[in-house]
Amino acid sequence: MKTTNVLFEVGLEEMPARFMNDTEKQLKNKTIEWLKTIRLAYQNLTTYITPRRFAVLIEGLDYKQADQEEEAKGPALKIARDDEGNWTKAAIGFSKGQGKSVDDLYVKEINGTEYVFVNKFLKGKTQEELLPDFKDIILSLNFPKNMRWADQNLRFIRPIKWLVALQDENVIPFEIAGVQTSNVSFGHRFLGGKIEIKTPSNYSQLLSKQYVIAETTKRQQMIVEGIKQLEQENGWDIPVDNDLLTEVAHLVEYPTVFFGQFSEEFLHIPKEVLITSMKEHQRYFPVQTEDNQLLPYFIGVRNGTNDHIGTVSRGNEKVLQARLQDAQFFYEEDQKQSIDNNLKQLDRMVFQESLGTIADKVKRVTEISEIIATELNLPELEKKQIERAAKISKFDLVTNMVNEFTELQGIMGRKYATIFGEDDAVAQAIEEHYMPRSANDKLPASVVGSVVSIADKIDTIVGCFAVGLIPSGSQDPYALRRQALGILQINQHNSWDVNINQLIEKVFGLFDAKNISTTEKSHVLTQLESFFKQRAAYIMKEANIEADIIEAVLVNELSDFSLVLEKAQLLKERRTDVDFKDKQEAFVRVMNLAMKAEGDVTVDSKLFEKDEENQLYQSFSDIKAPYRKAMVKKNAKEALEQLTPLVEPIHQFFDNTMVMADDEQIRHNRLALLKVIADEIYQFADLTKVQWKQTQI
Repeated sequence: MKTTNVLFEVGLEEMPARFMNDTEKQLKNKTIEWLKTIRLAYQNLTTYITPRRFAVLIEGLDYKQADQEEEAKGPALKIARDDEGNWTKAAIGFSKGQGKSVDDLYVKEINGTEYVFVNKFLKGKTQEELLPDFKDIILSLNFPKNMRWADQNLRFIRPIKWLVALQDENVIPFEIAGVQTSNVSFGHRFLGGKIEIKTPSNYSQLLSKQYVIAETTKRQQMIVEGIKQLEQENGWDIPVDNDLLTEVAHLVEYPTVFFGQFSEEFLHIPKEVLITSMKEHQRYFPVQTEDNQLLPYFIGVRNGTNDHIGTVSRGNEKVLQARLQDAQFFYEEDQKQSIDNNLKQLDRMVFQESLGTIADKVKRVTEISEIIATELNLPELEKKQIERAAKISKFDLVTNMVNEFTELQGIMGRKYATIFGEDDAVAQAIEEHYMPRSANDKLPASVVGSVVSIADKIDTIVGCFAVGLIPSGSQDPYALRRQALGILQINQHNSWDVNINQLIEKVFGLFDAKNISTTEKSHVLTQLESFFKQRAAYIMKEANIEADIIEAVLVNELSDFSLVLEKAQLLKERRTDVDFKDKQEAFVRVMNLAMKAEGDVTVDSKLFEKDEENQLYQSFSDIKAPYRKAMVKKNAKEALEQLTPLVEPIHQFFDNTMVMADDEQIRHNRLALLKVIADEIYQFADLTKVQWKQTQI
């Protein structure tokens, strides 16, 4: 079949770098889906994006859809024919609507009812008929922020300046916001010019000649190579932050790396401040020695060639000099204050309208921290450190430095706390209580920091749920999902047996006591339990745990998440084990029938009529204590092994005992026996949910 190469390019005013990754992803996915919908196969599809354009190149695209035979279903036969066997108006109308006559109708039976059908031939459409519809793909792209311009009604990420749409050398005609498609593109804003594209296949090469590197990965590669060259020439170590690299690559069309320097007098400022100022405000890469000591240099990326690079470097040095002078001033001014003075100002900072001020939050976090420390039975010294860290955890929020660089909250708290003479453990906890700040961030390293971190996060989560601020879809303005993940990860990391459900209830009580909650307690607690279990399930999915095992181990309250994970991993390993299949079948028989037990489930051994009843009860009595001990020791493997002696007695019991006996007392006692055993197994997992899988040979 004949194929062509097709190119679509949208030229715009400069797009924000933070939107470009998602825009390119949307463009690729929507184009692939569109080609599938219009039934045109292709050999290769490549997307491009720079600050001033996004484009897609489709190579080896089928020229025409395949012709199709389609069976159209009409009315039921009893409606299509009258009593004399003649075609009715319904049949005639159906056939005409399909471009056929009643002579083309035939009958087929579906689920006992006869219907009339007709076969119709659909001639495949050509590219000339189909490709102009790509306009709809462009207009379907979603952006976090849109704008309108001139007298246009279209809302789009930025004003559209040009449109390229080519089928080999032919222009595909359509128009958007008054801009007509053509084969003319434009190069670099200052270094390039007008480009006439004669064939789509050399699109990238033509742009390159006009100082536009269309591929993001190539721009990133050029930046990394430039950085490595400076490292080799100067003996520097320049860490490449991947997020910063991506952002910088999205800010330029033709990257050239340069370096500049700043005064060594600024090196007395904490390196975190200098690095944040360089990265966040100026998009510079910091320079350091091999032993991680910051050097008074920075690496920038210019949108252009190497011409007059010295002038560019000096201009950037002046800008950074002003930034660092501000940082120095903030740092010195903050040290003139005190922690107590800063804490007083927290009364004027609103945390959330319904949840009060930051000072209110600090009081709750201090109470919650005490609850957690008591539950963990921590030493008195750590309890005192936790109390102090919680009380002053937010004092740096009113500092000049954090006001200017919000990313430094906690980090500057630790720096200033040390300067003001606080205990090292307390200062460390102030920084750590914000951890983990992102999905892959490190966890608090200290017990003090871990406790305050959990307290701070669960206060935010429970408070938001209490006043109806619940995440929905992609909306999670208070990052509650991330904070819940952080709580579970910290518990897992420390192997703490913190009962999340009980902690949630105690924290809710703090809001309820001050009439802050706007929702009924039982409803909020149910929502929160489900919310945390969803986050637990997410962590386990990331660990490649299957859905049935996740459901099985989350049947109980979230008390010891490290043990929950260990049980899940063990079941994942055992699910293909033939020996485990026999155990599971025995336990599942018990669990299924135990659901019929009602009322008091006290077992009376005097009512046993069969030896198998006595044997099962004795086996259960023998394993109960060591099984519970293994669970307390958080040893899932040992706990499962302790249940193993029950397997054979269970099989013998079911083979020789009629559980549902006619005698009500006997029946109730046998169900009670199964119920007490099932309750213990449930503490491990709901094994009825686990699907045994035979190993593929």
